[in-house]
Amino acid sequence: MSDSRIDALQLEHIEHLQAAYADILNQHGYDAILIGSGAAPMRYADDQAHHHHGYGHFLHWTGLAGTEHSWLLVDKDGGARLFLHTPVDFWHATASIPDAPWTQRIDVTGQPGPEAPDIDYPERLAVIGDPAQVSDVKGDLNPATLLSALDNLRVAKTPYEVACIDHANAIAAKGHEAAREAFLAGASEFEINLAYQRATGQREALAPYHSIIGLNDHAGILHYQYYDTRSPARPRSLLIDAGVRYRGYCSDITRTTAAPGENRFQALIGGLESLQKRLCEAVAPGVDYMELHRRCHQGIAALLKASELVHTLDDNAIVERGITRAFFPHGLGHFLGIQVHDVAGKPRPSPEDHPALRLTHCLKPGMVVTIEPGLYFIPSLLEPVLDGPDGQYLNRTLIDELKGCGGIRIEDNVLVTEAGARNLTRTHLPV
Repeated sequence: MSDSRIDALQLEHIEHLQAAYADILNQHGYDAILIGSGAAPMRYADDQAHHHHGYGHFLHWTGLAGTEHSWLLVDKDGGARLFLHTPVDFWHATASIPDAPWTQRIDVTGQPGPEAPDIDYPERLAVIGDPAQVSDVKGDLNPATLLSALDNLRVAKTPYEVACIDHANAIAAKGHEAAREAFLAGASEFEINLAYQRATGQREALAPYHSIIGLNDHAGILHYQYYDTRSPARPRSLLIDAGVRYRGYCSDITRTTAAPGENRFQALIGGLESLQKRLCEAVAPGVDYMELHRRCHQGIAALLKASELVHTLDDNAIVERGITRAFFPHGLGHFLGIQVHDVAGKPRPSPEDHPALRLTHCLKPGMVVTIEPGLYFIPSLLEPVLDGPDGQYLNRTLIDELKGCGGIRIEDNVLVTEAGARNLTRTHLPV
């Protein structure tokens, strides 16, 4: 999609927000809302700051990721004014007043200081954002019911938001392809990360989250956070979970690759990918995401049995005994949008038997979700099962053979449509 088309969709998106905020402010009895962009906190006992991505409700209007010390004022009629921090500073590059189509809908003013704009505010003012920035502003600070309404406004994405997430998928797909090629050429985790950044043209600090790039047993550490600079003597597997941010919106994609000759592990990847595709195809309006998660466990059980990792038990027993949770300990997925784990995902508590599930909605058109089943060989989870009464049903020899590959996760970003679903990832990264 061209930038001009995305720009046109952004104008429609802002018009949607203007009408929605007007309704919400009137329902909650406010004349206006002041939204702080937030700012990077300073590291303790240091003069360096952490990286700043931006406050979600500020980005929902502006898309200005990384913008600090700025303020957005929206009144009860939907009128919006952006006070952009434009200091005089010879140490750092500073923001300039944007010249973009969206400024037709939002009045933009520069101000040199980080404080809230010095203007006349209405008496009934809501102020939301990081308390470190907004606590000195006179108004109703972060009112819970108002914040809940604004979070719920972000559940269904506008066509502009979908276009941004789709574009973020297109860019990330190039990075995943480059990462796979680097792995097959013998690169280290650090070198694979560089290949991903080079292909996406995105600095690591600007990514929506720290890329997970694990070789061999590191692939079994769900949020593995390091990059080895040396390749393992025998590369066996790569798991890469990495995304891109575009106009404030995120992609979140995971792929797993087996090294040549790892036939048993490759067969497991093929089986999990078949399951993942079926789950993506099952996304549709009215589907209970918790039931989709349970369906995933049934699929994991079937795969464990077909691969001879578990024997004797039927699929239902494998699930009921908690064996699938030892191989697949996380939830099936989550909302995706301005935040990687986007807001308002749990109107109901996670089920007791699956406490890590981040999404408990019945699906509706406009939602964007991730579908990310996994199958891992994590010693701290498998050893209690192997040493317990259910150990008799597990193939310890095969587990020992495969645990050096770490694990598998395959993740796509899926839009719920009126008729079913649209996979925003496989359009750009079919494998």
